[in-house]
Amino acid sequence: MEKKILAVTACPTGIAHTYMSAEALEQAAGTRGIPLKVEKRGAMGVEDGLTDEEIREAHAVIIAADTDVQEARFAGKNIVKVAVAEAIKNPNGLLDQALAKEAKQVSAGDAIAQVEQAKEERSKQRSGLYKHLMTGVSNMLPLVVAGGLIIALSFVFGIEAFKQEGTLAAALMNIGGGAAFALMVPILSGFIAFSIADRVGLAPGLVGGMLASQLGAGFLGGIISGFLAGYIAQGLKQYLKLPKNFEGLKPILLIPLLSTLTVGLLMVYVIGSPLKAVMDGLTAWLTGMGSTNAILLGLILGAMMAFDMGGPVNKSAYTFAIGLLGSSVYAPMAAVMAAGMTAPLGLWLATMLAPKKYTKEEREAGKAASILGISFITEGAIPFAAADPLRVIPSIVAGSAVTGALSMAFHVTLKAPHGGIFVMAIPHAVEHVLLYAIAIAAGMVVTAITVNLLKSNKTTA
Repeated sequence: MEKKILAVTACPTGIAHTYMSAEALEQAAGTRGIPLKVEKRGAMGVEDGLTDEEIREAHAVIIAADTDVQEARFAGKNIVKVAVAEAIKNPNGLLDQALAKEAKQVSAGDAIAQVEQAKEERSKQRSGLYKHLMTGVSNMLPLVVAGGLIIALSFVFGIEAFKQEGTLAAALMNIGGGAAFALMVPILSGFIAFSIADRVGLAPGLVGGMLASQLGAGFLGGIISGFLAGYIAQGLKQYLKLPKNFEGLKPILLIPLLSTLTVGLLMVYVIGSPLKAVMDGLTAWLTGMGSTNAILLGLILGAMMAFDMGGPVNKSAYTFAIGLLGSSVYAPMAAVMAAGMTAPLGLWLATMLAPKKYTKEEREAGKAASILGISFITEGAIPFAAADPLRVIPSIVAGSAVTGALSMAFHVTLKAPHGGIFVMAIPHAVEHVLLYAIAIAAGMVVTAITVNLLKSNKTTA
C-alpha cells in the first residue's frame, strides 16, 4: 500500500519559515511522487489543517516546528521531529526518514501512554526561555506593525498634525499610539506567561505588562513581568493542593488571584522603579550617543539581522528595536529593517552581477529573494545560505553590518516597525529617506561583491 506522509510546519512568528519549509517539503514530495499534505500554522492561523481521518491513514508525520503544534493528536504515529529550518535545508532527508519508519499498530492503552509522552515532550520543548519570549513577541507583533504603520500614516498630514484635536491625523495617532501601542507591552507579557503556564498565566501576565507600561518600565518590564507571572502561575498550578471537590477553584479563582496579586505587588514595590531607571538610562544613552557609538550599535544590529536570517539572533535584534519604539527611539528600528532587507537583496544582486556563478535554480531563487527583501523578509536569503553557508553567511553579515552602521551614521529614523521599502513612500515615516536608500544599496553591493569573490563559476546552464 502507498505510504502517505503528513507534515506540520510552524515558526515563532508564522511569517516566512512556516511557508518556506512547507514549500520545500511539497516540492520534494512532488518530484518523488510521494503523497504529502502539509499543515501550515502561520500568522493567519492553521491552513490546510489535518483531519482525524488523514492522521489515521498516515504512515508518518513530519513535524518541522519551533512552536507547539498539538502533537498529542499524532499519538501512535511515526513522528520525525525537527526544527523548522531543517525542512528548508533537507526536505528529501526528512521524507526518507519518514518513509523508512516501520508502520505502527497501537492499542488504546499504548495510544494513551503516547499521548502522555507527547504532552511531556511538548512541555520540555516549550520550557526554553527563548520559546516563551518568542511566543510573546509573535503575539505582540501584529499590534506593533499595525500600530506603527497607522502612526506613520498620521504623519502624512504633517509631523505634528496629530496634536490638532478632532482631525483625522489625531484619530490615526490615537488608534496607533493610544490603543495599539498601549497594548504592546501587556500582550508581550501576557503571552510569555501563557507560553509558560497556559491559560492561568494570561491574567497575571497581562496585568504585569500593563503595570510595566504604567510605571515606565517599558518592554524590559514587560518581559520580566511575563516570566514572573508565568512561573508563579505554573508553580501554583503544580504545588497548590486542594481537596478534590475544590480543585475547580484553582484555575478560575485561586491561581489568577494569587498570581496577579503577587506579580502586581512585585512590579509596584520591587521591580518597577529599578527597571524604569534602566529604561530611562538606555533611552538617554541612545538619544544622546555620539557618532562612533551609533555606528558601532548599527554595525552590531545589522550583523545580527543577517547572521541567522530570522532565527534567535535576528529576532533578538528586532525585538530590541521594537521595544525602543515605545520610548520614541527610532534610529535602531531603521538600522534593523534596512539590514534585514539587505541580505536577500544583496544575494539577488549577486546573481545579477555574476550569473555564471549560480545555477538556474539559484538565479530563480534570487528573483524570489528580491521580492522578499523589499518586503523586509530576511528569510529570503535562506536557500543560498543553506546551499553554501561558509561563503554566503559571512557575505550577508558583512553587507548588513555596513547597512546598519551607515543607517545609524546618517541618523536615519523609522517610525514603522515593518513594511520594507514600501514605508519609504509614506511622508515623514522615514527621516533622511535618500540616505536610507543609499545605506541599503551600499550593503547590497558589499554582499554581492563579497559572495561573488568567494564563489567559483558553475557549469550548469
